Amino acid sequence: MNGAAGAAAAAAVIAQAIKASGVIVRVAPEEFQKLLAQNQDALVVHGAGTWYSPKNKYLMGYKGLVFHCASREPISLPHRYQVVETKKIWIPG
Repeated sequence: MNGAAGAAAAAAVIAQAIKASGVIVRVAPEEFQKLLAQNQDALVVHGAGTWYSPKNKYLMGYKGLVFHCASREPISLPHRYQVVETKKIWIPG
């Protein structure tokens, strides 16, 4: 497989991942917290940073969209929210 074919195959895989995951909206941590405050029944997925990727990543569904943010500092999540801890969050694209 030459370089162009490999790049085309990688682009096709990313496009398929985006289709499968739906619309993901990237927002700043401050905006994520505003949306979180408006969503009283939120389910938040959190992936903690590691030594090679120190950002905490968060996902939350709200009004049919998935919102994503990354933050070096952990976001304070009140106990009323259900939080799912995961080893890794991968966002296509």
